[in-house]
Amino acid sequence: MTELDFEFLRAYLKQRSGLALTAEKRYLVESRLAPVCRRFAFATLHDLIGSLKLPHSGDVERAVVEAMTTNETFFFRDRTPFDMFRDVVLPQAIQRNAARKKLRIWCAAASTGQEPYSIAMLLQEAAPRLAGWQIDLLATDISGEVIEKAKLGLYSQFEVQRGLPVQWLLKYFTQIGEQWQIAASLRSMVEFRQFNLLHGFEGFGTFDVIFCRNVLIYFDAPTKSDILARFGHSLAPGGALLLGAAETVIGLTDRLVPDTKNRGLYGHAEVARPTALRAAVG
Repeated sequence: MTELDFEFLRAYLKQRSGLALTAEKRYLVESRLAPVCRRFAFATLHDLIGSLKLPHSGDVERAVVEAMTTNETFFFRDRTPFDMFRDVVLPQAIQRNAARKKLRIWCAAASTGQEPYSIAMLLQEAAPRLAGWQIDLLATDISGEVIEKAKLGLYSQFEVQRGLPVQWLLKYFTQIGEQWQIAASLRSMVEFRQFNLLHGFEGFGTFDVIFCRNVLIYFDAPTKSDILARFGHSLAPGGALLLGAAETVIGLTDRLVPDTKNRGLYGHAEVARPTALRAAVG
C-alpha cells in the first residue's frame, strides 16, 4: 500500500465513520483489509482502494468500514458502569419518571449485543420496581454484520465466559450445541438498528440513559465534540450519559458535565449549574 493509498483511506474512513487513523495504524489497515481483498477478488490493497474511488462502490465500502471498526465487547464490560446503572442511574430514573412510567435507554455502540443484553438483564432483575412501565431499549452500531449477530443473541462458550456471572448464564441463556442463546424475552426487549453516529439523532427522540462506551476514543476532537453536543440534545432533563473509562466531555462540550460522585457518568450542564450555584450561595 502506497503512502497516497493510505492517506486516501484515512480521509475516506474519517468521512464515512469518524474513525481517525494515525500513521502507526498502517499495519492494522493492511491486516484487516486483506480478507476484504480476498472476498472481492482484488489482487492488491491498491486495487481495493482504487475501487473505493469509483461510484456505486456500496458493498465494498460497507465491507471496508466494517473491517476497520473495532467490535471488542463482552458482558458487563468494566463492571463499574453497570453497577452504577443499577445502583445510581436506574433508581434516579425510576423516581424521576414515576408519574409517566416510561424509560428510554440507548446503547450507541452496541457491537454484537453484549452491552444492551447486560442492561436488559439488570432491568429484568429490577422487574418488581418496573411493573407496568414501558421500557424502550435501543441498540445501534455502524456495522450491519454485528447487528445481525446481536439480534440472534447467540454466543460461544468463550463469549459467555467473559464477564457473565454463571448464575445469570444458567438463568437467562439456553445451550444450543456448543453455543448459548439469550432468552427470547430478553431479545425482545432490545431494538437493534444499524446507525452511524456521524448522522443526525433527531429521529430517535430523547433518552433517559445513553451508553456510548469505548467508541469516542477512535475519533478526533472535533468529531467527539459534535457527537457529545448531540448527545446533550438527546438526553431528557436529568438524564445520564455513560462513557468509557478513558473518555470524557471535559474540553469537548459545555452541554454536559461530569457527575462529581460517579466517574464516567455525565449529565446536562443546565441541570447541574443550579445545584452548583445553590452550593456557592450556601
